[in-house]
Amino acid sequence: MKILSIQSAVAYGHVGNSAAVFPLQRIGVDVLPVYTVNFSNHTGYGAWRGPLIDPSDVADVITGIEERGAFPQVDAILSGYQGGEGIGDVIIDAVSRVKAANPKALYACDPVMGNAKSGCFVAPAIPELLRERVVPVADIITPNQFELGFLTGTEPDTLESTLASVDAARAMGPSTVLVTSVERPDREEGTIEMLAVDDAGAWIVQTPFLPMKANGSGDVTAALFTAHYVSTGSAKIALERTASSVFDLLQLTLDSGERELQLIEAQESYAHPKLQFAARQVR
Repeated sequence: MKILSIQSAVAYGHVGNSAAVFPLQRIGVDVLPVYTVNFSNHTGYGAWRGPLIDPSDVADVITGIEERGAFPQVDAILSGYQGGEGIGDVIIDAVSRVKAANPKALYACDPVMGNAKSGCFVAPAIPELLRERVVPVADIITPNQFELGFLTGTEPDTLESTLASVDAARAMGPSTVLVTSVERPDREEGTIEMLAVDDAGAWIVQTPFLPMKANGSGDVTAALFTAHYVSTGSAKIALERTASSVFDLLQLTLDSGERELQLIEAQESYAHPKLQFAARQVR
């Protein structure tokens, strides 16, 4: 399997491609990483160094990959945080060209906009760009519960309202939706959930809630879910494998006392997920 991953990169820590590439490689995926920024560290530290990469340079790298004849072998395109409108245009164009070369290729978009605690933290133009232009060309989207509501103009809360919001998102274009950080008021105390929906049905998986903030965990989640979904065609299997791997990554990170994801140390959790959490069909 080949995945073209168009995301940010950092030297210190693990977000964007610096979070997604190694777990994908560890499960046997050939990743073609294209960087949109090359920062010293993620911006959560409040200070960082390094360049934003001009959209024309990002497009140039993608064209170079195309000129090597790689596009017919690309099984999926993956994108995450979009720092500006120009990168969105580059990604949309890349998706079109890859799909022209391989109509079976899927585009997975992680529509990063914010979270329930911090609110929306991207540039004002980005939500509209995602809603109007990017999400409609995606096959898979992986919003958190807050982003799902922001995208669809709904207020997902209960399981029923979250499923309704997913239906609204799927009506925009993508056939498969993974919702992360699902917090239903009637869930078991001390837990958190993920919900995956495609044409075959809807499944929810519940894991213990870990009291931590882990930059990059969403990038790992989107990457692993995309790869498992492409390889199996099953939202249930992709959900169970991803939940297992990401939970063990987070638990190891929490136990380490470190701020950054213990991405390398947790590699066996990607290669051999324990499958300790069963997904339950809810529709």
